[in-house]
Amino acid sequence: MIKLHYPVFLLLLILNFSGMPLPVKTFIQKEVTAPLTKEKKESSETIPWMQNRLLRWEDFKSNPKPYSDAVASASTSLGLSYKVTDGELTFEIVCTFSKTKSWGLLKTDYILAHEQGHFDITEIYARKLYYALAAYNWNPKTYQKDINRIYENTVNEKENFQKLYDGQSDHSRNKNVQANWEQIIQTLLTETEPYANYP
Repeated sequence: MIKLHYPVFLLLLILNFSGMPLPVKTFIQKEVTAPLTKEKKESSETIPWMQNRLLRWEDFKSNPKPYSDAVASASTSLGLSYKVTDGELTFEIVCTFSKTKSWGLLKTDYILAHEQGHFDITEIYARKLYYALAAYNWNPKTYQKDINRIYENTVNEKENFQKLYDGQSDHSRNKNVQANWEQIIQTLLTETEPYANYP
């Protein structure tokens, strides 16, 4: 929490993208005060990222895209909302999978694992966004611009990382590289775990 004396400001930023990311960077751990665990609820349209809730093919409810080279597509979102009320800054980060925008044509466990990787990458960047916001040095004159920049930079890094994942694994067709990427993603999830309890 950051105490301020500024009027209410609310911004909701959500970017939807189909799994498609900068090279892996070491995630520097920083002590933060974890908020109370917020309850994550699945709906008929979205699934929040949860460690014990892996994607299933029945979650991919959209029709396959015609003329696509892909055999599946996982649509995920990284969202941020923040506001200043009575001099106090609060923010909320969301990481979700869209059931209604995701589809599968060739439904194998192997391809599903690749699509889960896209969702996991979005979660990694939700945690990195929390880290960046927690480390932000408040500037009352530029906080709106600063927070927007932090969000946009995080989203750009995430998208580049998603593209790198697809590009190097050839959309999972290169099985050795895909296996390496699954290890990279798991390592990053472990490294960013201190920031998994984002508000």
